Amino acid sequence: MPQAHYFSNEPVGEFRPKTIEVTLAGKKVSVQTAGGIFSPDHVDTGTAVLLELLDEAPKLGDVLDIGCGWGPIALSIALARPHVTVWAVDVNERALELTRMNAALLGVTNIKICKPEEVPASVKFAGIWSNPPIRVGKEALHEILKTWLPRLLSGAESYLVVQKNLGAESLLRWLQDTLPKKFSCLKVDNSKQFRVIRVTHKN
Repeated sequence: MPQAHYFSNEPVGEFRPKTIEVTLAGKKVSVQTAGGIFSPDHVDTGTAVLLELLDEAPKLGDVLDIGCGWGPIALSIALARPHVTVWAVDVNERALELTRMNAALLGVTNIKICKPEEVPASVKFAGIWSNPPIRVGKEALHEILKTWLPRLLSGAESYLVVQKNLGAESLLRWLQDTLPKKFSCLKVDNSKQFRVIRVTHKN
């Protein structure tokens, strides 16, 4: 049996959606999840920590969720910020299908759900919010962040949540050492063994 991860393009195993009850953007809602994706049984603790900062999400423009899973971050921002366009991207086909299903269930229309390569190169982001796929490995994660963070508009911010014991501090140092000087990188929240890193494209 081939091993599958939540960051696999095609998860193994039958697609069997199930309903769970969660709170997104302050509303109790029912959503669809399934095996073969990230955190299929609940809103991941790190994601919940990140979403405590939802008031910081931009009110206009395009916002990116890197590695959307079944959609908790993207859907929360879309619900809380009806005038933004949220780009929910994932390499996992099942995750994308579930996010589409959940957007339809919740009546969310200000969302675009696609693979990373399907985001037009011309799109720049007023915000990037992500519980990034740490388990893809350091090298792959660094490539993902080097691809997307430079697409922040001037003055825009990215919020990334990372578990402390999965390398939050080392990732912060790497971001500070690697990104151009026009970016500032700070740890803005410590909660439940998670760290939230804010990356700002300075004016």
